[in-house]
Amino acid sequence: MGKLKKNFNLEEYNYFLPDEKIAKYPLEKRDNSKLLIYQNSEIISDFFYNIQNYFTEKILIIFNDTKVINARILFEKETGSKIEIFCLEPIYPSDYYLAFSQKNKCSWKCFVGNNKKWKSGIVTRKININEIEIILTATRISEIGNSFEIEFSWNNPEICFSEILNTIGEIPIPPYLNRNSEDIDKSRYQTVYSKFEGSVAAPTAGLHFTKNILDNLKSKNNLIDNVTLHIGAGTFQPIKSNNISEHLMHREKFIISKSTLQNIIENFGNICAVGTTSVRTLESMYQIGNQIYKNGNINNNLFFISQFEAYDSKKNNVPPIEILKNLLSWMKKNNFSELHCETQIMIIPGYDFKIVNKIITNFHQPKSTLLLLISAFIGEKWEKIYDYALKNDFRFLSYGDCCLLEINRECLE
Repeated sequence: MGKLKKNFNLEEYNYFLPDEKIAKYPLEKRDNSKLLIYQNSEIISDFFYNIQNYFTEKILIIFNDTKVINARILFEKETGSKIEIFCLEPIYPSDYYLAFSQKNKCSWKCFVGNNKKWKSGIVTRKININEIEIILTATRISEIGNSFEIEFSWNNPEICFSEILNTIGEIPIPPYLNRNSEDIDKSRYQTVYSKFEGSVAAPTAGLHFTKNILDNLKSKNNLIDNVTLHIGAGTFQPIKSNNISEHLMHREKFIISKSTLQNIIENFGNICAVGTTSVRTLESMYQIGNQIYKNGNINNNLFFISQFEAYDSKKNNVPPIEILKNLLSWMKKNNFSELHCETQIMIIPGYDFKIVNKIITNFHQPKSTLLLLISAFIGEKWEKIYDYALKNDFRFLSYGDCCLLEINRECLE
C-alpha cells in the first residue's frame, strides 16, 4: 500500500521563495507560460503551447472540471462594520447542484471575517438582479470548529442562490497574492473547461490550457477525460507540526464516472493527471476499489477515504489494474454510473502511486501538502527541479508557470 516515512522532517521540504517569484497576475495569454519537463531524470525548458510535443505515445489526460464559485460575500452592519462571509461547502441541501438551485434559503459552512463584530443577530444586504431589488439575509446558526453554519435567505422565490453569488460574490483568489480580486480574475482564475460549480480555489495546473491546446492534444491521438473534485480552502492550510501525523488533512468531495474508470483501465500505465486535485481523485479511486476488493458486500455509493488509509501496514499484492477491473465490475453489478466520495487522503513521501504516472502541475509553496505530494511522486529530485525553476525565472504558485513530471510506469506494476 505505502509506508509512512519514519523521522519525518518537514524542513526537508522547505526552500526560499522570494516574493518577486510569485506570480501576482496571470500572463496575457494562458499558454504562454513556461513549461519545465522532467522526463528520464532530465530537465528540459519550453513553453506550454508546445506541451503536446512531450507526449510521444497515446496518453489519457485527466482534468478536474470543477468550477470556482464567487464564494466571498460582503455585508455591512448598521454600525458600519464590514462582515465577510466565505462560502466553503453546502450544508442544507448538501448537494452542490441543489444548493445552488435553491430559491428561498440554504445553509453553508462558511468562514466569517471580522466575526468579533458579529456577536448575534442577522446581517442583510440589498441586491439588484435583473432590475429587481431583493434583500439577502445571513443568519449565524452554529459554530463548526473555526467556521460557522450560515443560513442565507432572500425574499424573491424567482431568484436562485447561484444568481445571488454570481451577482454580488467575489472570486476567492489565493491569500498569498496579497491583493483583492479584480475583473481579470473572474475569467482567468477559471479553467476553460470548468463545468460544475463547487470549488473555492482553482485547479491551477489547468489554467494554462486553451481550446487550441486541447484540440492539438486530441489530434495527436491523446484521450481527454474528466473527474470532478471540489477544492476547499483547506488546500491553503499550512502544516504547523513537524510530526506529520498531527496535521489534519482537509476533506474534499469528488465524483468519477463509470466511463472514466473504463478509460483508465483501457489506458492503464499511460495516465496523466492535470493538477494535484486530479491526482488526489484518481489515487482515492484506487482506495475505493481496494475497500470493495476487501469487502465485496458493500452496496452503497458513498465512500470516505481517511487521511492515512493508503499507508495500511498490510501489504496488498493485488495488481492495481485488477483492483480497478473489480471496481468496474462492482459498479456494473450495482448499476452505479458514478462513484461519489469524500477524500482526506494525504499523499506524502512513502506513498505508493497506483494510477498516475504523469503530472502536470504548478510550482507549490514551501512546506505545503502539495509540495509533499510532488516529492512523493518524484522523490528528492524535487529540489533540483525547483532550484532550476528559481534560477531560470519561472513564475511560482497559482498564476505561475508549470511543469510536466513523469515516473517510470514499472512503479505502477
